This record gives sequence, C-alpha cells and structure tokens, in this order.
Amino acid sequence: MPAPLLIVDVPWLLYRAFFSLPKSIVGADGQPVNALLGTVNAILAVLEARPARAVAACMGAEEAVYRVELYSGYHAQRDPMPPELATQWGKAPALLQSLGWTFATDAELEADDVMLSFALAEVAGGGDRGAQTTQRGGENATGSGSREGRALLLSGDRDMFQAVNDQVAVVLPGKSGADPEEIGPEQVRERYGIDPTLVTDFIALRGDPSDGLPGAPGIGAKTAAELLNRYGPLEDVLRVAGKDDSDMRLRTALALSENEELLLNFKRIATLVPIDGIVRPADRATDFAGGARMAEDLGMRQLATRLERMAAVSGR
Repeated sequence: MPAPLLIVDVPWLLYRAFFSLPKSIVGADGQPVNALLGTVNAILAVLEARPARAVAACMGAEEAVYRVELYSGYHAQRDPMPPELATQWGKAPALLQSLGWTFATDAELEADDVMLSFALAEVAGGGDRGAQTTQRGGENATGSGSREGRALLLSGDRDMFQAVNDQVAVVLPGKSGADPEEIGPEQVRERYGIDPTLVTDFIALRGDPSDGLPGAPGIGAKTAAELLNRYGPLEDVLRVAGKDDSDMRLRTALALSENEELLLNFKRIATLVPIDGIVRPADRATDFAGGARMAEDLGMRQLATRLERMAAVSGR
C-alpha cells in the first residue's frame, strides 16, 4: 500500500500549540515561538507514527467572505488573534517550507478548503496525463503517477470529517505520547451516528459552536442523526418537515420549517470548496537538515538540535 500524503491544518495546530505551551518559549528576538515549536513537533510526531510520501501544509483566509455573507454570525464569536501568535503566524510558512514540506494557502478560501483540494488531488493520483505544475504558496508542486492515492488530514476541525472515505482519513495527534488517532468512515459513524457524506447536513442541524453556527432550535446531536438516518440529506428532511401529513414530531417539524433558508445556508457554509489549480505534490522526504538551519536562525535551539539528530540518522 503506498504511503499517504499528510495534509496539515496549520492554523489549527498554531492555535492549539499557542494556548497549550508556555509563552516563555522564546526565539532569537525574545518573542514567543511556542506555536511554531508545537506545530512542527506535532507534524513530526505524526510522521514518525504514520510515514508519509510528502507533507502539504495548508493555510488560508480567516473566513471566506461568502460564508460571512450567508450568515453574519460565522466566526463572529472568535477573539482577535493575539499579537504574539500573529508574529509566529507570519513566520510559519518559511519554517514549514525549510523542512521540504509543500506550503499552500488561499487568499479567499480557508485552510479546510485547501486541505480538501489536496485530498481530492491525492485520491485522483494525478492520473496518467503526465506531470502538472502549480504555483501556490510560492512553491512549485508537481503531480505525477497513475495510482490512486491515500491522504491523512491532520486536523481537529469536525468540518474535515466530510472528506473521510476509504482513501481519506482524519488523523489527530496522540495524547500524552500515545500514537495518533486515525478516524475513517467507521469512526465517524461511531462518533456521530451518520456516514461522512452527511457531515455537512449534521453540522447544519446540530450546529457548530466553534464556527458560530447555532443549528436548528431544539435539535441536538442525537435528533440530528436520527432525522438524517430516517429521511436522508437535509433537503429531504426539510421537505418532509413541510408536508401537512408529515410523520415528524410537530415541534421538530416547526423548528425546521421556520428556519429552512437559514439551515440550508448553514449547510452551504459547512461544505468545503475545491480550489482550482491545486495538484498532487511529488514525493518528497522531510529535509531535517534544512529545518534545523531555519530553527537555529529563529533561535529555536531545542528544535534545531532535535532536527539535527534526525538529519544525522536519516542522512537528510
């Protein structure tokens, strides 16, 4: 079985590390580098447990304009980015690229959309049409080969579960040194009681507090899963709710019918958008030596030492 492409949610890792590691971890300029350190270490830990053929590190817009236009509350509850994190945010692309990892971003769509695009390109395997090249994030990425690929999505965002199938899985960092957790179709069903194809419908009905989406009034996770499993996608659930002879509970039917347009917008917001021009990166091993040099320049001596050791063992 071919090694997968590891596709990384860089914003999620940066935020996660910034709020979990001490701000006393500083670089050459005396400013915190905790988010950078935690992000790189998390990716390295996953690579150690799940060797990948290449890494695609993804960023994007804070929020897509069209999503805010569909619902003004989208991301509205989020606090402004702390200045200490914003500084590290700007340094992340160069550090990630120094490790030989493909970096990609988009000015209009979000990191999740970029990640989905890489997953689709990987599953397609590049076809047999020869090499393709793109210039995203300032780096050439070349796709080739004819086999179908596999992708691992390193993210804690539940939106990514919609991309899960037999060839695409979400991977979560292990806790307290444990191996990373891999979430495939069966694990999505265990968590939410639905197939991955219904994740956006589930988010629309149940809501997503992290994105500021309230969902349908009075409908929680259990009811949302029951409705989707009984009636099908959101559009079918709404159609049944609007029938005079509907067998749906009256309170539920009213909550759905009175918020039909809003719920459909929630589904549009939750649905990830493929980005034109992103193609399958070429096989590329991690450049530990290059990463060590960049870490040294940033004053991240502990990370530089770790990467130097890894370079000595791997010869790269």
